[in-house]
This record gives sequence, C-alpha cells and structure tokens, in this order.
Amino acid sequence: MADDLIFYTNPMSRGRIVRWMLEEVGQPYRTEVLEFGTTMKSADFLAFNPMGKVPTIIHNGTVVTEGAAICAYLADVFPDAGLAPPHGDRRRGPYYRWMFFAAGPVEAALSNKSLGFEVPPERRGMIGYGSVEDAVNALEYAVTQSEYIAGDRFSAADVYVGSQIGWGMMFGTLEKRPAFEAYWQRISSRPAAIRAREIDDALAAARQKG
Repeated sequence: MADDLIFYTNPMSRGRIVRWMLEEVGQPYRTEVLEFGTTMKSADFLAFNPMGKVPTIIHNGTVVTEGAAICAYLADVFPDAGLAPPHGDRRRGPYYRWMFFAAGPVEAALSNKSLGFEVPPERRGMIGYGSVEDAVNALEYAVTQSEYIAGDRFSAADVYVGSQIGWGMMFGTLEKRPAFEAYWQRISSRPAAIRAREIDDALAAARQKG
C-alpha cells in the first residue's frame, strides 16, 4: 500500500534524487510535498526529522533521512528491484565507496565551490575532500572504471552519484568533462529517471501557477 511508504519532498530539492530511486524501485508510495521554511519546519515534521529538511521517507514506521542513506535503504529493503549488489558480492565495495564519496567529499567540495569558499593549500589536510580538483578527479576515476559505478549493472549508487554529476554540470559547479557527460547520458535516459523528472517538473510547474 502507498501509505506503507511515504515520501516527503519538494520538487526543487534533493528530493529529486529519491524520487528517481523510488521510480526505479517500482513500489507504491505516497508523496507529501513540503515547503521551505513553513511545513518543513512544522512541529509535526520536526517530530520525526529534527533537521526539518527533505528528502525524508517513512517506511512501515521507520524514518530515513539523507539522500544517500535513503537510496541505500530502499535498495536493501526492496531487493527484487536489483539495485544493490548482493551481500558478499565484491561489487558491494565500490557500490558503497562511491555512493558515500559523492555524499561526503563531492557534496562538500561542490557546495563550497558554489559559495566561493576555497580551502587554503596548507589546510587541505584538515578537510575531507582536500581540494575541489582532488574530489573531481576521483569522481572522474569512479565513472571510468566500468559502465556503471559498481560494475556492469546499474545500481542505487548510480542514482546518487549520477544525480550529483547531472546537477553539478547543470548548475556549473562541476566541469563538463567528457567522462561525466558520457556517464550522465548513459543513466539519465532510463525510463525511471524520465518518469521521476516528469513528476517533479509537473509539481514544480503547478506550484509556480499556484
């Protein structure tokens, strides 16, 4: 039932990553659209997500926040979708490695870049990503080792890493290297990715009209 899986989001947020993941999973879910600064900060929402942000899911009473965590969780609780390498499979290593590299060093590096903040060379050892160049070079390495992040099969890691790459190139925080463009083209044309964009684009358009 849709009420077993509730998705809190806003179409102009990182919730788009989770929307794509949900469409890949193919299970029924209910969407609750929240607004920045109002319903996201309501007492009801803060009661189960003290950060007051989206995306957030509740699955059979279990609350999961943070985009990468949600992607990993959904892949595990819905194994029939085939979106995670099986436990014990050697591909599980790169699957986790690059998903959380994108959620940690890449997210921090590109966010700081967009804010105009640059780590002084002598302080790079104090921050997880070192330098933006280091993080971007490692990300390029990740997408050039195989067709997908964890080998020859699409996974939840591609949803998350791919979203970071697609958004980064769109907003200009990530340079359009040929490897990134080729990888993004491979994964962004998936039917679930297209459905997810259409759903969120329609929600965004409706909000503007309203």
